[in-house]
Amino acid sequence: MAESYDVVVIGGGHNGLVHAAYLARAGRKVLVLESRPVLGGAAVTEEIVPGFRFSVFSYVVSLLRPEIIRELDLVRHGLEILPLDGTFTPLEGNYLWRVDDPMRTRREIARFSALDAEAYEDFGRAMVRICRFVRPMLGTPAPDPTRISWGDFEQLLWLVRRWQGIDAGDKFLLAQLGTSSAIDFLDRWFETDPLKATMSASGIIGTFLGVRSPGTAYVLLHHYMGEIDGTFRAWGFSRDGTGGISRSIAGAAAEAGATIRTEARVARILTRNGRAEGVALESGEEIRAKTVSSSLDPRQTFIRLLEPRDLPAEFLEEVGRYKFRGSSGKVNLALDALPDFTCLPGVGRHLRGAISISPSVEYMERAYDDAKYGRFSRQPYIDMVIPTLTDPQLAPPGKHVMSCFVQYAPYHLAEGDWDSRREAFGDAVIDAISRFAPNIRKIILGRQVLTPLDIERIVGLSEGNIFQGELSPEQLFFQRPVGGWARYRTPVSGLYLCGSAAHPGGGIMGAPGRLAALEILRQAPIKGVS
Repeated sequence: MAESYDVVVIGGGHNGLVHAAYLARAGRKVLVLESRPVLGGAAVTEEIVPGFRFSVFSYVVSLLRPEIIRELDLVRHGLEILPLDGTFTPLEGNYLWRVDDPMRTRREIARFSALDAEAYEDFGRAMVRICRFVRPMLGTPAPDPTRISWGDFEQLLWLVRRWQGIDAGDKFLLAQLGTSSAIDFLDRWFETDPLKATMSASGIIGTFLGVRSPGTAYVLLHHYMGEIDGTFRAWGFSRDGTGGISRSIAGAAAEAGATIRTEARVARILTRNGRAEGVALESGEEIRAKTVSSSLDPRQTFIRLLEPRDLPAEFLEEVGRYKFRGSSGKVNLALDALPDFTCLPGVGRHLRGAISISPSVEYMERAYDDAKYGRFSRQPYIDMVIPTLTDPQLAPPGKHVMSCFVQYAPYHLAEGDWDSRREAFGDAVIDAISRFAPNIRKIILGRQVLTPLDIERIVGLSEGNIFQGELSPEQLFFQRPVGGWARYRTPVSGLYLCGSAAHPGGGIMGAPGRLAALEILRQAPIKGVS
């Protein structure tokens, strides 16, 4: 007789692993099924060029919830976060360099505008206040205002009281963040064009929106809420890449008793009389379970793994309206030496942080203009990091890896297809970098170009959307992924969502996995969690 489990988790990405770890710690018999040979989903480290190890997809960490690190004791399981020191924006004949030292950053911004140097500190303080207001919502399920359960009422009352507890200025600030474009919001604070362009980039990550599109101010806030050691807007590298994060979570799950299988692709979710009963693998093996949790996105879960008859027609219609609109690509480079920027030549501390190709607001908006008409950006926004300056083990001695996150790369092209346009896209990225670091072409030993289609094919993110769906206002909170189904449950009894398509959204956060586990366990004590 086939072995049965309390919970089968579909997908061994970081959310699925977090989910499994919490359930196993509470005494559940848990099985995680990952289709690829390596765990982690988009948070993986792989050797793409011989001797060079890359964080292939996700590449920096900040949003991983502190309570998860603490409760799963991830540091003991090998998690180590290395600091990412500021952001360097190369310009024509100049540069903007913001670092972790507030006074040094103030002096740097003052080279462009004394008013902005003063406003930057005020902006930081205001955003910290807003983050402190919003942060608890990342650790609790979204209340559903359409339901009248006592739990939802209590949460709504809690939110009302928190809202009443902040001053009027912060209420207006929250309203602006929820409705404005990133640039309109930043225009209220700053006048320096490269500063606004670089800061606005956080508002378009993983969205098919431009820096002037309404709703992008919230995405900016979403990324601002990342914290390391209690410091908001702090970013870092995981030792041995983002795969190190996934391995630490897998270690915690395995220690708690979870079983983890790789190369086990789920073909369908088994149901009977409206209830999930387990899964069938592509190999033909069937696995029974009292509960099935999917860390895959809604399209993969509800359309690929279930039959239409298993779901209400209205629910399927809403899933069909859910927006993915992948817009990001990735270029990973193996380098023989370090890039040399014309505006600040030589090796220096400026290469140890993020390097942002975002010279002006117009540049950012024109990159989006290409995407709107079905073209990859000829002059794209690029966020680059060189993790080997902090973690040398990722490459042979004297060599480096460079990670380039790129927008825009629309999933749907107006002309041609991604298989034929992939290398042209990679060339456009190299061209954009060479404008500021002319030596880049000479030092490339190998490259990997990933389009949204590649991301979909490799890790199953529909349309290559890194957040399992846009973080636009209409797809947040109690409307993520579908109105009325935001508390991780689904219309199929015993089937839950535990991935980034559920509240509070995407990034290497782990919160959806944790909250979905707590929802399953809400009637039972959770061992070791206060």
